[in-house]
Amino acid sequence: MKHFLLAAALIFSAPAAMACETATIGDLTVEHAWSKATIGAGRPGVFYVEITNTGSTDDALVGIATPAAGMPMLHETVVQDGIASMPHAMSIPVPAGQSVQLSPGGYHGMLMGLTTALKEGDSFPVTLTFEKAGEVTVNVDVLSLRAEGPDCADAGQ
Repeated sequence: MKHFLLAAALIFSAPAAMACETATIGDLTVEHAWSKATIGAGRPGVFYVEITNTGSTDDALVGIATPAAGMPMLHETVVQDGIASMPHAMSIPVPAGQSVQLSPGGYHGMLMGLTTALKEGDSFPVTLTFEKAGEVTVNVDVLSLRAEGPDCADAGQ
Protein backbone atom coordinates (compact mmCIF):
# COMPACT_ATOMS: atom_id res chain seq x y z
CA MET A 1 0.00 0.00 0.00
CA LYS A 2 2.86 2.35 0.86
CA HIS A 3 4.39 1.77 -2.60
CA PHE A 4 1.03 2.40 -4.30
CA LEU A 5 0.62 5.72 -2.48
CA LEU A 6 4.17 6.76 -3.38
CA ALA A 7 3.63 5.81 -7.03
CA ALA A 8 0.31 7.68 -7.11
CA ALA A 9 1.93 10.75 -5.55
CA LEU A 10 4.68 10.71 -8.18
CA ILE A 11 2.22 10.22 -11.03
CA PHE A 12 -0.04 13.06 -9.98
CA SER A 13 2.74 15.50 -9.09
CA ALA A 14 4.79 15.22 -12.28
CA PRO A 15 5.57 18.58 -13.90
CA ALA A 16 3.16 20.02 -16.46
CA ALA A 17 3.89 20.61 -20.16
CA MET A 18 3.80 16.92 -21.09
CA ALA A 19 0.77 17.55 -23.31
CA CYS A 20 3.16 19.04 -25.82
CA GLU A 21 5.25 15.87 -25.98
CA THR A 22 4.94 13.40 -28.85
CA ALA A 23 4.89 9.59 -28.72
CA THR A 24 5.25 7.38 -31.78
CA ILE A 25 4.30 3.76 -32.38
CA GLY A 26 4.73 2.43 -35.90
CA ASP A 27 3.09 4.90 -38.31
CA LEU A 28 1.07 6.56 -35.54
CA THR A 29 2.00 9.80 -33.79
CA VAL A 30 0.22 10.65 -30.55
CA GLU A 31 0.43 14.20 -29.20
CA HIS A 32 -1.33 16.95 -27.25
CA ALA A 33 -2.68 14.62 -24.54
CA TRP A 34 -4.71 16.52 -21.96
CA SER A 35 -7.55 16.39 -19.49
CA LYS A 36 -9.68 18.86 -17.54
CA ALA A 37 -9.61 19.29 -13.78
CA THR A 38 -12.52 17.66 -11.97
CA ILE A 39 -14.64 18.70 -9.03
CA GLY A 40 -13.82 15.78 -6.73
CA ALA A 41 -13.12 12.13 -7.49
CA GLY A 42 -16.84 11.28 -7.67
CA ARG A 43 -17.21 13.03 -11.02
CA PRO A 44 -15.89 11.48 -14.25
CA GLY A 45 -12.82 12.90 -15.94
CA VAL A 46 -12.04 13.24 -19.64
CA PHE A 47 -9.08 12.44 -21.88
CA TYR A 48 -8.27 14.20 -25.15
CA VAL A 49 -5.45 13.59 -27.63
CA GLU A 50 -4.49 13.94 -31.30
CA ILE A 51 -3.50 10.85 -33.31
CA THR A 52 -1.92 11.05 -36.76
CA ASN A 53 -1.52 8.05 -39.05
CA THR A 54 1.31 8.69 -41.55
CA GLY A 55 1.11 5.16 -42.93
CA SER A 56 -0.80 3.60 -45.81
CA THR A 57 -2.87 1.25 -43.62
CA ASP A 58 -5.92 2.19 -41.55
CA ASP A 59 -5.76 1.55 -37.81
CA ALA A 60 -8.15 2.08 -34.89
CA LEU A 61 -7.92 3.06 -31.24
CA VAL A 62 -9.61 0.16 -29.44
CA GLY A 63 -8.98 0.96 -25.78
CA ILE A 64 -7.42 3.12 -23.10
CA ALA A 65 -6.10 2.29 -19.63
CA THR A 66 -4.86 4.47 -16.77
CA PRO A 67 -4.14 4.12 -13.06
CA ALA A 68 -6.07 7.40 -12.63
CA ALA A 69 -9.46 5.72 -13.24
CA GLY A 70 -11.07 2.40 -12.47
CA MET A 71 -13.12 2.37 -15.67
CA PRO A 72 -11.63 4.32 -18.61
CA MET A 73 -13.71 4.09 -21.79
CA LEU A 74 -13.91 5.52 -25.28
CA HIS A 75 -17.00 7.65 -25.97
CA GLU A 76 -18.39 9.78 -28.77
CA THR A 77 -20.57 12.85 -28.31
CA VAL A 78 -23.61 12.51 -30.57
CA VAL A 79 -26.29 15.18 -31.04
CA GLN A 80 -29.64 13.96 -32.34
CA ASP A 81 -32.76 16.14 -32.45
CA GLY A 82 -30.93 18.74 -30.38
CA ILE A 83 -30.14 16.31 -27.57
CA ALA A 84 -26.55 15.33 -26.83
CA SER A 85 -25.58 11.87 -25.62
CA MET A 86 -22.23 10.15 -25.10
CA PRO A 87 -22.49 6.50 -26.10
CA HIS A 88 -19.61 4.07 -25.66
CA ALA A 89 -17.41 3.73 -28.77
CA MET A 90 -16.04 0.23 -29.35
CA SER A 91 -13.23 1.75 -31.44
CA ILE A 92 -12.17 5.03 -33.02
CA PRO A 93 -11.00 4.82 -36.65
CA VAL A 94 -7.57 6.26 -37.45
CA PRO A 95 -7.54 6.27 -41.28
CA ALA A 96 -4.28 6.10 -43.22
CA GLY A 97 -2.82 9.51 -44.01
CA GLN A 98 -5.20 11.34 -41.64
CA SER A 99 -5.38 12.78 -38.13
CA VAL A 100 -8.08 12.11 -35.57
CA GLN A 101 -8.71 14.28 -32.55
CA LEU A 102 -10.28 13.15 -29.33
CA SER A 103 -11.70 16.52 -28.32
CA PRO A 104 -14.64 18.18 -26.58
CA GLY A 105 -17.83 17.58 -28.56
CA GLY A 106 -16.49 14.53 -30.43
CA TYR A 107 -14.65 11.34 -29.64
CA HIS A 108 -13.05 11.37 -26.18
CA GLY A 109 -11.88 9.18 -23.34
CA MET A 110 -14.23 9.06 -20.37
CA LEU A 111 -12.49 8.39 -17.06
CA MET A 112 -15.02 6.79 -14.72
CA GLY A 113 -14.16 5.81 -11.17
CA LEU A 114 -11.33 8.29 -10.64
CA THR A 115 -8.83 7.25 -7.97
CA THR A 116 -8.49 10.91 -6.94
CA ALA A 117 -9.70 14.27 -8.19
CA LEU A 118 -7.84 15.58 -11.24
CA LYS A 119 -6.23 18.86 -10.22
CA GLU A 120 -4.93 21.54 -12.57
CA GLY A 121 -1.16 21.16 -12.95
CA ASP A 122 -1.15 17.42 -12.25
CA SER A 123 -0.46 14.73 -14.84
CA PHE A 124 -1.11 11.01 -15.24
CA PRO A 125 -0.27 8.25 -17.76
CA VAL A 126 -2.73 6.78 -20.26
CA THR A 127 -1.98 3.69 -22.33
CA LEU A 128 -3.64 3.69 -25.74
CA THR A 129 -4.25 0.35 -27.45
CA PHE A 130 -4.44 0.32 -31.24
CA GLU A 131 -5.83 -2.52 -33.33
CA LYS A 132 -2.68 -2.88 -35.46
CA ALA A 133 0.09 -0.71 -33.99
CA GLY A 134 -0.18 -2.04 -30.42
CA GLU A 135 0.17 -0.04 -27.22
CA VAL A 136 1.77 3.30 -26.40
CA THR A 137 1.71 5.23 -23.12
CA VAL A 138 1.43 9.02 -23.04
CA ASN A 139 1.53 11.48 -20.16
CA VAL A 140 -1.61 13.58 -19.81
CA ASP A 141 -1.60 17.13 -18.43
CA VAL A 142 -4.54 18.22 -16.31
CA LEU A 143 -5.62 21.69 -17.42
CA SER A 144 -8.23 24.06 -15.96
CA LEU A 145 -11.96 23.34 -16.16
CA ARG A 146 -12.26 26.04 -18.83
CA ALA A 147 -9.36 24.84 -20.99
CA GLU A 148 -9.98 24.08 -24.65
CA GLY A 149 -6.66 22.36 -25.20
CA PRO A 150 -2.96 22.56 -24.40
CA ASP A 151 -1.02 25.72 -25.24
CA CYS A 152 1.74 24.17 -27.34
CA ALA A 153 3.85 26.24 -29.72
CA ASP A 154 3.25 23.63 -32.44
CA ALA A 155 -0.42 22.88 -31.65
CA GLY A 156 -2.44 22.55 -34.82
CA GLN A 157 0.59 22.61 -37.10
